[in-house]
Amino acid sequence: MLERGKLDRGVVEIVDTESLVPAAHLLRKIDAAVDFNHIYEMVASLYSEDNGRPSVDPGVLFKMVLIQHLYGLPSLRRTADEVNLNVAYRWFLGYTLQEETPHFSTVSYNFRHRFTTETIDQVFEWILEEVAEAGYLSPKAVFIDGTHIKANANTKKQVKAAIPVASKHYAKELMEEVNADREAHGKKPFDDDDEPPKLPKKRRDNTSKKKLARRKKDKTRMVTKSVTDPDSGLFAKGDHKRQFAYEAHTACDKNGFVLETVVTPGNVHDSVAFDEVYDNVTEKFPQVETIIADSAYKTPHICKKVFDDGRVLSTAYKRPQTMKGGHEWWKYVYDAFYDCIICPEYRVLNYATINRDGYREYKSDPKICADCPTRALCTHSKNCVKTVQRHVWKDYEDLADDARYTPKYQKLYKRRKETIERVFADAKEKHAMRYTQYRGLAQVTNWVKLKFAAMNLKKLANWKWKERFLCWFSQFFALYTPKTRLPLSAQPGFSTD
Repeated sequence: MLERGKLDRGVVEIVDTESLVPAAHLLRKIDAAVDFNHIYEMVASLYSEDNGRPSVDPGVLFKMVLIQHLYGLPSLRRTADEVNLNVAYRWFLGYTLQEETPHFSTVSYNFRHRFTTETIDQVFEWILEEVAEAGYLSPKAVFIDGTHIKANANTKKQVKAAIPVASKHYAKELMEEVNADREAHGKKPFDDDDEPPKLPKKRRDNTSKKKLARRKKDKTRMVTKSVTDPDSGLFAKGDHKRQFAYEAHTACDKNGFVLETVVTPGNVHDSVAFDEVYDNVTEKFPQVETIIADSAYKTPHICKKVFDDGRVLSTAYKRPQTMKGGHEWWKYVYDAFYDCIICPEYRVLNYATINRDGYREYKSDPKICADCPTRALCTHSKNCVKTVQRHVWKDYEDLADDARYTPKYQKLYKRRKETIERVFADAKEKHAMRYTQYRGLAQVTNWVKLKFAAMNLKKLANWKWKERFLCWFSQFFALYTPKTRLPLSAQPGFSTD
């Protein structure tokens, strides 16, 4: 029967907010999983005990931001509106139905001016400690990767600017090995100021050699910077649209809990930010045994760093950049005893020199190569010289290749799609991390860390809830399941004879 005119509005009812929130609601699970009183200990030094007007409860402020990241709300203004209307949100904050909730500007001001980066780090570490105490953390295998976040910047508003060249973390160590190799072969070691200026790569670039030399002396490079958000970096990869972005270099365990994240401009390569992520993770979790990463991290320095620490780098195959249509790379064999390269025609390429980047150069005899039947597949050099480069730390890359063929590390690498890739997919699809409305590296870093902290807390709460439910279900099943009785003939001491 059709019913019309259901308009029960303005009805006065006496209700209990506790009864309006479902028992299996996510916020109920989170409230039961952790004790939010730890927030007051973290921010105690930021408030005065007996001076000034009463503040908004800092626990409420953190819970409002937590709601924003849990449900992927785009802004604090939208979060404040949702908190004002949603009964479950009010219950989680401890507010009644008629009580006025905090204004969005109050939350925004506190997170911009009062709560520092150290406070955000403490919140992130506190949730990780809760995960570890629950026994869900498994940091023996760590998965590392990076994902780009679109910045709040207009691509058309950009300028060219000269920025200082970032020094490599391993530059001193590499230069020591390079100079030792040069001295062993009777060559003059490199100095810091005798590097010649590199010629421009673009043919139409008419930059003079004097200007290149001055840039090299000043150790600067030209980049495209945003006018609206100078901390972001111009990101261009494959078919992706050129845009200003940030990159979150992240590490997680095999259960998908985020262990560490470092945010950089979008034009910073994954291998450059690896050192900071790796050092932070291994400092907090010395029990790390394996690092799983994609081929972007398969560099001589990273391989050496990981294997020298007694750990294993499990990575993917990295295609060598060889001449198109030429000999395969594996046909050039390195002879460690004689320190030379054997070409596909079984000729010797002798050691010539080593450059500043740590690559030994092995060159062929032009008299022999001039009459080689497969020279067209080997080199197009006018002077008929084939040059093969081999890094001074190439042996560490070979160790990574050996691990790639091991069944144990093959299984670990296949789990990337279930761990770190799943973390990024959930963060962008469910928690609105595809783009950020904040500007500045510090603000974006805090925003990303709070988002990953919310994801860790959500998974912790769900796992604890399932564990509690399974424990209750098993007890109920054991209590009410009737015990099976044996037939009389099978019972001991009974016979039908």
